[in-house]
Amino acid sequence: MTRFTIHNTNIVDLKIIERHEIGDSRGYLSRIFCKEELSLAGWSEEIVQINFTYSKKMGTIRGLHYQLTPYTEFKLVTCLKGAIWDVAVDLRFGSPTFLKWHAEILSDDNKRALLIPKGFAHGFQTLSDDCELIYLHSKQHTPHAEAGINIMDEVLSINWPLASTVISNRDQLLPKIDPKFKGVQF
Repeated sequence: MTRFTIHNTNIVDLKIIERHEIGDSRGYLSRIFCKEELSLAGWSEEIVQINFTYSKKMGTIRGLHYQLTPYTEFKLVTCLKGAIWDVAVDLRFGSPTFLKWHAEILSDDNKRALLIPKGFAHGFQTLSDDCELIYLHSKQHTPHAEAGINIMDEVLSINWPLASTVISNRDQLLPKIDPKFKGVQF
């Protein structure tokens, strides 16, 4: 029995993963990850790191972050509590959807996750207070390979759904896309 439905997005290789619950009078079980099933969506590596994020206030923005080669990574992002507007930006060199973005509401209610391939920037905005997320990563976080794009970059023109209530100084200072940027190669 399959535990996921895999949905395509308007961006090549970016997938929405919908989890199916198995339940009874006690509650339910919902699988977060299955290598065999998610390989059908493009996940081809091991999970080497799992991170948990908590955001207190609605309107908080985190991102847009990515890692440079050779530390590019797959991510599976799931909202365990609350709701977020999750954004992935295609930064892959030569991609037909280069510099295009897709946003998806992830919540504890809709049981959706975003499977983000290598070469994408990622960020999100909380749509409720007290949001909790879990991220599964195919590579370990590597500080010297951190990179990011300013959330207000005009090239991307991301229409964040809410006014920003909280954003870190680091994220506010992320650069805008350099016109010479040709994409992430891996």
